[in-house]
Formats: sequence, C-alpha cells, structure tokens
Amino acid sequence: MTNNTDYRISDIMTCAISNMLQDNETVFHGVSSHLPMVAMKLAKSMHAPDLVHLNIPGGVNPGSIQHSSYSSAGAELLGTGEAYFPLQEVFDLSMRGKLDVAFLGGIQFDINGNVNASVIGNYHKPKVRLPGGAGSAVLIPTAKKAIIWRTKHDKRTFVEKVDFTTTRGNLWRIVTPLCVFEFRHGKLHLESIHPTSSLEEVQENTGFELIYDKLKYTSLPTKQELQMLKKIDPHDYRSIEF
Repeated sequence: MTNNTDYRISDIMTCAISNMLQDNETVFHGVSSHLPMVAMKLAKSMHAPDLVHLNIPGGVNPGSIQHSSYSSAGAELLGTGEAYFPLQEVFDLSMRGKLDVAFLGGIQFDINGNVNASVIGNYHKPKVRLPGGAGSAVLIPTAKKAIIWRTKHDKRTFVEKVDFTTTRGNLWRIVTPLCVFEFRHGKLHLESIHPTSSLEEVQENTGFELIYDKLKYTSLPTKQELQMLKKIDPHDYRSIEF
C-alpha cells in the first residue's frame, strides 16, 4: 500500500490546480510560473482539451513546454503557439471580463484576502522591497477567478494583517504545500488539507485562526496524472520553486 508521504508536494499542488481548470476556459500565467504552466498543460492533456493557454511571451496554446526556460517565459511558448496574443491584450481581455482564470503570486496574505507583493515592513523604510503589483494589481480585481500558488506556507506568509495591501478581494483559491484556501464571504476559508499534512500543521503555520465548515482532504494525484506529468514535464519544472 502506498503511503501518502510517498507523494511529492509539487505533484499534489500541480494536480490540484489542474483539476480547478475547466474546458473552454481562457487561462493566463505569467513569468516564474512553472507550476501553474505545467498544471495548465496537464488540464489540456487530461480533461480540458479546449482550454486556451495564454502566457507572458504571447503564445496561444503552445505545443510544448518542455524547453520553456527557467522563467516560464521562454521563446518556445511563443514559437510553438497557435497564435500571438501579447500581454497588453491579456490585460484588456481581463478588464473586459473575458479572462476566466489568472495565476498570480504574492508574499503575504491575510484572512481578509489582502495580498502584499510590495514591501515587508514599513512602506517608507521597508526591510525588503518586493517587485510590486505588476499584473496582480490589474488581474486580481478583474479576472473571473484569480488563483494564487505559494510554495511556502508559514506564519510569515499567512499573517494576521499584511504589511502593505498591493491588491485585495476577488481571490478564488490559494494553493500551498499544506492546503487549499477558498476566498468567500470576504474571508479565507480552509477548503481542503493535503493528505500529506494535517489540520494541526496548517494551524501551526498560519498566523490567523482557520475558518472551515467541514474538514476535507485534497485528492491525491492519480496514476494517469502522474504518467502524464512525466510526459509533458520531463525536466520537472513544476518542482523548480521547492
């Protein structure tokens, strides 16, 4: 019998994100977004063949992601694409309510759905100055569903109150190495715990009191999903952030 600890966190997160995506959705990922990029390719290969894959270089439905460079913004994503759709058009698409899903990042999150990607500490004299809003400030408020992934889950990431609000609200899901959060009724709710974790571990690593209706566990990757991941991501880009 296979133990839950035999499953890699990167595979659990990739498959969980893939299963959030639906056929015929238009989905965008940005730079340094290997895990969602692989999840999008997995969804197209398994259950969502007509999902539309948009990315930073502008390639629509790239034929391959196997050599898409360390940044997930390589020329292959454009060169093997079916069409060209530049970044400014992605922003316009989202503001017109036509972008179904956008994958975005952040450094701090609080229970009210505030996202910090700007500074750690005081804004005028920060301990760390971060990249800032960039696409998040536009896409989180305007995309139909904003999914954030984060490869660290600790009390410095999930805080009682963010140091600076880069953007807020309109989140859909946050996927971490421990769990999945759902944003509803203005609060982050614990949607599911990964079978490799526990409620106690999630709470110990979260800076606010967890809200949940019923304890659920994230589905483990299937044999078919794992086989497809080896095929579409032989260089294991999905694990590059861990």
